[in-house]
Amino acid sequence: MDALDDGWLRPRPSRREYRADVILAIVIFALSLGSLELYDSAGFYPDPAPPWLGVIMVFLQSGCLAWRRRFPVWVLIVSAVVFMGVQILQVPEVLFSNIAFFIAMYTVGAWSGHRRRAMVSRVIVIVAMFVWLFSALLGTAFAQAVADMDVVGSVTPALAIGLVTVVQNLLYFGGAYYFGNRAWTAARERAALQDRTDQLAEERERTAAQAVSLERLRIARELHDVVAHHVSVMGVQAGAARRVLQRDPQQAAESLSAIESSAREAVDELHRMLTTLRDDSSPSGDASGPADEPSTHGVEQLHDLLDDARSAGLAAQLTVVGEPRPLSALVSITLYRVVQEAITNAIKHAGTSAAIDVRLRYRDLSVEVEVTDSGGTPKRGAGQGSGLGIVGMRERLSAVGGTLEAGPRTRGGYLVRADIPAGAAPATATTTLTESGAR
Repeated sequence: MDALDDGWLRPRPSRREYRADVILAIVIFALSLGSLELYDSAGFYPDPAPPWLGVIMVFLQSGCLAWRRRFPVWVLIVSAVVFMGVQILQVPEVLFSNIAFFIAMYTVGAWSGHRRRAMVSRVIVIVAMFVWLFSALLGTAFAQAVADMDVVGSVTPALAIGLVTVVQNLLYFGGAYYFGNRAWTAARERAALQDRTDQLAEERERTAAQAVSLERLRIARELHDVVAHHVSVMGVQAGAARRVLQRDPQQAAESLSAIESSAREAVDELHRMLTTLRDDSSPSGDASGPADEPSTHGVEQLHDLLDDARSAGLAAQLTVVGEPRPLSALVSITLYRVVQEAITNAIKHAGTSAAIDVRLRYRDLSVEVEVTDSGGTPKRGAGQGSGLGIVGMRERLSAVGGTLEAGPRTRGGYLVRADIPAGAAPATATTTLTESGAR
């Protein structure tokens, strides 16, 4: 339960605190015995109680403190009754009896788990004490004690003694009541602070775990984008080289050169990515920031992507609609990766007989890229696909508040369309997938 809730309960005392209560009771009892002897020697009462009764009374007054945190209300009741008994029986010990009674009342406010019971019990004890006090002040014994005193000030001796006694008791009981409640409030505030500290620690752990998870996703996405495209192109070129090796060595050599070029580009991109990951000075927490992209590719390199597709035997064209304008690095690399993944999927699933059409549209409020292929004969063993490409595109677009539409076209082939608001803040991306297998 939250420490700020009304039903909060103070944690039970520890064994060490229970032992401290026992030690306190022993110390108060020992000091009370010394005080009892001193008061008796000073003749505090003209007709004091016998010593054995005094020892019993101070033992009860101090001994009950050993259970003060276990049963605070009952200890207060016992202490109040014994305190009144000490006064009525004229036990010559006042100092430590008052201290023990104060501690008992303080403990109810500081440790009682039932706050209403704590308030009611203290109020009843205080009212009873004041009733007893006023009855004593108005009694015949008090009147006779001050009857022979001369008036030397502005008020009579009886009134002066009565006022001093009332003020003294108000401070005594008021202090015990206030400091007990204040101790309870302080314990509650400490518990609330500890709860907040624990919550912050849990939040830090969750944040660290999320950061690790996001970093793993980012690395996986980068590896997929960098490796999949170049390996797909190399696979197509290797197949082409194998088919024409005997009858057209020149064409086979060109295909092998294209494989070599793709391999070098893949190694270069992997090197850039690994360098960025090893660079401790670069920011790494926010997956939506520019530092998330180790690559320097952008929309300006879309022609190179289409050249790779053409070298793999596909018919590919790029159409730019609207007036080109500068784009942020994150938006530019996002568009590039979407096109790269779409071309990779086309090579893998549609084969070299497919025609790829890429359209980049600059609109007033957004930038859209659309990649379609005409469909064809898939590569042998291409399979249905894991869907990681679509997942990667969706994650990239989520960083720039974009939308993604991907699925087969009614007239054949496959469509990938991504729309990114111009200058929009990062938001959750919207993905639309038609009924088809993931690429």
